[in-house]
Amino acid sequence: MPETAPRKVTLQGENVAYEVRQSDEATQPRIDLDLHGVRVVLPDDSTTDPEELLKENAVWVLEKKRKYDAYREQIPDREFEEGERFPYLGEQYEIVVEQRPASQVVENEFRLAKHHVEQTSIKRALETLYRRKARELFENRANHFSEEIGVEYDKIEVRNQRTKWGSCSTTGTLGLNWRLMMAPSDIVDYVVVHELAHLREQNHTDEFWSLVAEHDPEYTEHSEWLEDNSTSLIFSTDDL
Repeated sequence: MPETAPRKVTLQGENVAYEVRQSDEATQPRIDLDLHGVRVVLPDDSTTDPEELLKENAVWVLEKKRKYDAYREQIPDREFEEGERFPYLGEQYEIVVEQRPASQVVENEFRLAKHHVEQTSIKRALETLYRRKARELFENRANHFSEEIGVEYDKIEVRNQRTKWGSCSTTGTLGLNWRLMMAPSDIVDYVVVHELAHLREQNHTDEFWSLVAEHDPEYTEHSEWLEDNSTSLIFSTDDL
């Protein structure tokens, strides 16, 4: 998808930088916004003026841009070094590197195996530990709530989606984001309950939410917490 050098346009008195990309897959002109900025995507044969397209959608563009600007400012500035602290089930745990057979979470510390850090990095060793503990916790909570709800799931896949916390396939596979391990445990439970409930109700019907509420009475607060605190669960800039 060819792209041009960054351009600028004035929208309601505000200077906005944007890129233009040509796409043989695009069927019509569109505007994409995310953490990386504003892009106008045009079909190869398009005669649309990207600047005019942005001006026609100025209110929407500025609203989305401000949202992502605010989001970007909230992204944690994490350093992958000994002594740094990372969230684990809602609490801050310190990184310690030491001679040990395997990395483990002990007494509010991430005790990383020195040989693993030397072979890879603190970042990789820490993520590996998060993922391992995520599988342990996810399986424990899924087994607990599936019995409560009266459903059976097939398997759990520990995933790393950028914006999705959980999913449930029609075949019973639960996909759960390992970065949930940085959130409080009741948030983990909410996501597990939410996905298991889809094994009974595929859509977000009143019956679905009633089922979720039955096993997580504070699900509304937990959902809002995820919405408001998603930036605190960003592990590194690779997540963006």
